[in-house]
Amino acid sequence: MKIVDTGENKVWRILAASDPRQICERAGAVFDPAVGAYRMLSFGRPFSIHPGERRILANDPQGENLLKRDDYFFTFSLLWYLVKASTVRPTGALVRPADLPGGEIFLKGTHILPLDALAAKYATCPRAFRSAGAALGGRVVAYGDTALELLPLPKVPTTLILWTEDDEFPARANLLFDATCTMHLPLDILWSVAMMSVLPFLEHTAFCYP
Repeated sequence: MKIVDTGENKVWRILAASDPRQICERAGAVFDPAVGAYRMLSFGRPFSIHPGERRILANDPQGENLLKRDDYFFTFSLLWYLVKASTVRPTGALVRPADLPGGEIFLKGTHILPLDALAAKYATCPRAFRSAGAALGGRVVAYGDTALELLPLPKVPTTLILWTEDDEFPARANLLFDATCTMHLPLDILWSVAMMSVLPFLEHTAFCYP
């Protein structure tokens, strides 16, 4: 169970005052009027968002683990997605976060994504990378030496790409958004979505096998 702090009051108020039919149409969520909660998938796991009680519940053990580990990013990402998502669907065109309007924030200070750490962890372990992604409902896609498409939010996919190390080059990793991402979330919340996509790979206990 996640009980939010007072810093999240604004988005909870917006969500509580919103029309559930419009939220569900735009965000790909389902509203259960019997309990007053939205139900939505994140990384393939079911979550319940209760505006009246201001809490988010994971509906299975895997989701509970995700919520406990990365609760800050989950809370802000799920709530803002519900209130900001548009009817636009992903196109499959990918873009680097830094190339989004205002995306230079991804190149500065604490907003730099920990992709170097991810690359170092899986530098010689592409199968372990895919195994970690499978636990998040990831789908293998054809980029780099190996890559995964994740669905942290129904209309905001992220693609993680890994280039393993070789005799000439160190390992590299990148994260890409669908080009429609800014139609669903502001840039600072997209950073939270990126972090909730990368951190589980760093926290995953993976056996290194090529």
